[in-house]
Amino acid sequence: MTLTRPPSRAATAVERASTALGRLRRGRLLHPAGRSFVGETVIWGTPGPPTGVALLDQPGRYRTTVRLSKGTPTPGSWPDVLGLALRLHRDAGRPFDLLVSSSGAAPVLRSLPLPRRRFTGTYSTITCYRAGRRRLWLAALADPDSADLGRSLAAAAAATRRDTPRLVLAVASAVGPWRLVGEVSLGSQLSAEQDAALAFDPTHNLPPELRMAGPLGWLRDHTYRGSRRARGATAQSGGSTAATV
Repeated sequence: MTLTRPPSRAATAVERASTALGRLRRGRLLHPAGRSFVGETVIWGTPGPPTGVALLDQPGRYRTTVRLSKGTPTPGSWPDVLGLALRLHRDAGRPFDLLVSSSGAAPVLRSLPLPRRRFTGTYSTITCYRAGRRRLWLAALADPDSADLGRSLAAAAAATRRDTPRLVLAVASAVGPWRLVGEVSLGSQLSAEQDAALAFDPTHNLPPELRMAGPLGWLRDHTYRGSRRARGATAQSGGSTAATV
């Protein structure tokens, strides 16, 4: 099952509306308030049966750009749907853009965006991916041994100046438990200009074996297209060129 594709008129309407709203906002349409960081992702490999996605199943180390964000955004440490965006830079081909939102860890909650205060916690892809005939959800989970990221973007940035916060990456089926596959570390903060230039494409910047499925994937695809157009950005815009943490 690939992205469900309603008629082209619907796609055009969504993209035009997203472009207009992005221009009105003069910035990102989705998750406009955020901080970006140099990072590193270490993949340990998939415990148990392989997922069929080489990037997840095989050990590796990737230079990463990390962005923490607030969805609405609410002020300061008020609750919000929090976002974590990762761009894993690969030596060949497209990067891997993984966007996850604050959610619950249980199967019934991993498909629901849930507001919370703290940036350390469970983030999931909300919508599922397909790898062959498998349905997969990806997540970033709290590392109990890591420095806490706090309750605001300012607190998260301060945590990266004192320490190297980490989140654990995991994969699961619709009802199965999370299987830990790696970790992402946050390093030095990027400038406001670098953060503003960064643009993600979560539906096309994927490993070749992985694809986003369902109508929510279709909506996300065209909404992000319109938001990028409003900012004059592309699916490859931005991303750290600094050393890893």
